[in-house]
Amino acid sequence: MKAPFVFALGALLVGQAWAHGPGGIHSEKSADGKVEAAFDLVHTRVFKDGDNLVFEQLVDGEAGSRVPTAKGSFAGAEVYSYVWPTSLDSGSVGFEQGSGILALALTSHPDFDDTPQLDENRDGKKDNDGGLWHSHWVVLTKDASCGPSGLKVRDIPEGAKPKLPATWPGAPIYIDSPGYDLSVKKDAAQIRVPLSAVGFPESFNYDGVTAALQVNADLHDPLLCVSSVWDVASGDLSLPATFKLKEQ
Repeated sequence: MKAPFVFALGALLVGQAWAHGPGGIHSEKSADGKVEAAFDLVHTRVFKDGDNLVFEQLVDGEAGSRVPTAKGSFAGAEVYSYVWPTSLDSGSVGFEQGSGILALALTSHPDFDDTPQLDENRDGKKDNDGGLWHSHWVVLTKDASCGPSGLKVRDIPEGAKPKLPATWPGAPIYIDSPGYDLSVKKDAAQIRVPLSAVGFPESFNYDGVTAALQVNADLHDPLLCVSSVWDVASGDLSLPATFKLKEQ
């Protein structure tokens, strides 16, 4: 599962010093200042806390302090994200098995709302809080038309009926809106995933990425491409960190 993700972005990424082990991936902050502090990864890890897996990224600045500027339309809208690509099978959270790279993402996109079951800002409306940070599972696949990254959230062709999670928000892409508990404060971005939600995995590999995505201005396949990769915890997207349940 790792190789397609590595090769898709290998030419785009600049190497950085890093180390990994039971404590996750320690990354050096950007030396040239090209990575904004809010997205400059210094530590990425996954650990068990009670009945939950905690996916965590620490950054050099204030996590979540930067969100996209609203454009006023879904077409061309930007998405900012903290992402944990994993070696977990897409079937573990309710998608078709073997559909691509399963990644957990913390996202903000003020131009649209894709959590129709949730009212994150508690104003009685469920369709107006896409700008608030929230969680998604996405399935990533290669697509050369997405530009340098070569990656997109997998599209669902018209008429196709793949297996999807119960909390799929209805968009024609492989995305889930599970509504996990999360925290974005100080230098830490965290999502708490119930172990039961991923089938109590004995082990899996992971990495950390900060990136922007963009909705296709023409609203056709590919609908949602990775448009910019700001930082990668490992430096090469090799998913070097390992979570092992027995070691927690």
